[in-house]
Amino acid sequence: MAFIQVIEFSTQKPDEVRALIDEIRTTTADRGTVVRADVCTDRDQPGRFVNIVQFESYETAMENSDLPETQDFARRMAELCDGPPRFLNLDVVDSFEQ
Repeated sequence: MAFIQVIEFSTQKPDEVRALIDEIRTTTADRGTVVRADVCTDRDQPGRFVNIVQFESYETAMENSDLPETQDFARRMAELCDGPPRFLNLDVVDSFEQ
């Protein structure tokens, strides 16, 4: 079953966050288990962002979470945020594309 993690965060340093996200994509390209990731900005609340990350399963998400690079990313990301992120951990029960 597919799994999606939604991470909501606020930052006044969006360029640094984007650079960090690019870095994690590069450093985990050969071992990461992310299927797709979308970083979104909230039009109504400047400085608020949502990262939507899709995995094949919860298990592959946990494999990705256990990578040392992911742990380092989370620590460095927290330093760039205005407060703690909010996480939603979602099992996909239905999906469609048009």
